[in-house]
Amino acid sequence: MRNLKCDLLVIGGGSGGLSLAAGASQMGADVILLEGHKMGGDCLNYGCVPSKALLASGHMAHAQREGAPFGVSASQPVVSYGAAKDHVQQTIDTIAPVDSQERFEGLGVRVIREMGRFVSPTEVKAGDTHITARRIVVTTGSSPFVPPIKGLDGVDYLTNETLWKLREAPEHLVIIGAGPIGLEMAQAHRRLGCEVTVIEAGKALARDDAEATAVVLEALKEDGIKIEEGVAAAEVRKEGDSIVVMGKDGEKIVGSHLLVAVGRRPNVDNLGLDVANVETGRQGIVVDSSLRTSNPKVYAIGDVAGQGQFTHLAGYHAGVVIRSILFGLPSKARHDHIPRATYTDPELAQVGLTEHEARDVYGVQLDVVRVDYSHNDRAIATRHTRGFIKVMVFKGRPVGATIVGHQAGELITTWSLALANRLKMGQVAATVAPYPTISELNKRVAGAYFTPKLFESARVKQIVGLVQKWLP
Repeated sequence: MRNLKCDLLVIGGGSGGLSLAAGASQMGADVILLEGHKMGGDCLNYGCVPSKALLASGHMAHAQREGAPFGVSASQPVVSYGAAKDHVQQTIDTIAPVDSQERFEGLGVRVIREMGRFVSPTEVKAGDTHITARRIVVTTGSSPFVPPIKGLDGVDYLTNETLWKLREAPEHLVIIGAGPIGLEMAQAHRRLGCEVTVIEAGKALARDDAEATAVVLEALKEDGIKIEEGVAAAEVRKEGDSIVVMGKDGEKIVGSHLLVAVGRRPNVDNLGLDVANVETGRQGIVVDSSLRTSNPKVYAIGDVAGQGQFTHLAGYHAGVVIRSILFGLPSKARHDHIPRATYTDPELAQVGLTEHEARDVYGVQLDVVRVDYSHNDRAIATRHTRGFIKVMVFKGRPVGATIVGHQAGELITTWSLALANRLKMGQVAATVAPYPTISELNKRVAGAYFTPKLFESARVKQIVGLVQKWLP
């Protein structure tokens, strides 16, 4: 057994842990990083990166079918599912060196490829190494949640972790769960030539704005995806070469493959958190506004902290705790400016409050401004006119933004910036966007907030009239 000491011990080599370890080490802290599985965590190996790569393959296939409106003869693409998965792996392999053990060791981080377990409030055992740390950050992420459906353990089902091993295209992919992961994989597989059925016990994309989700669901159904809302899976069984999902109300869905995408659970098992006096709850490790746990020497960030399950949130959390850990300065996490996006076609993005949420908070004092994609010249030129942007405004400041349409995930950044810095609509309206770009939608919706105040105001017209009389 070897004994090590350090200023900071990071448990977990996903996006949050890597950001924290790199930053702390480069600013002079003695850092040890533990990772018992793959460097880069879920995002690089099973989540964000591979899913977007497979979606890109699906988009390319779809483009061949949809060329006629652009003067290009439409054709039926010849799809190699195995080659599409090669593209996925090549994408991962290209990014992987940035998250590699070698790179982080080059930054001065001591990397130990073992799982860590607390043996006291300030000590962790990892393999044959005993580590004592001044501060410890748990950033172990999350894993696919597998619900207790009767018979599920008797069939070969897929999750977002095992899907990438599949080399032959599913003839008919049944997906349980109509959240972002389920619907992204539904569209990718449909456009690559698979039959796809999605079942959802409640509403698809239930967390998001209902008007915006309706646009996404309409597009997915036009692609040929069957989406069955209000169907709760009660039993799964094998019938010959098929997998059968039975709904609680007698529905029967038959497919060749099954993907379970009903959510994720925080990775808190086998960490010895009770020994460390770290409190946990249903959402993961319980933290305060500084992301500190019930043990003042231990912090938790990212998915495991129960504040949201986004790669960019984990990176943001790393920036919050590094201020406290390295400099002893107070630092609190905000979450009102953290965006989220679903990368279907069209995309759906949200930051801050939805319209429904904002009306509950601000009532009649809320202004909601909206611009449709069909009013954007670049969207017209590229035939991406489906969708809209709407911004919720209270006393001149945006409190939320919803975007559904082409590049929504890119456009939402402006509104994240506005919320993070408490900008006013006038400051967004003052932005000059190059013409013609989809990004003009952000400026246009900000300008739309002032339209009734400037162009429909009798008082403004009266003032202009008086000024014109006195001007030389």
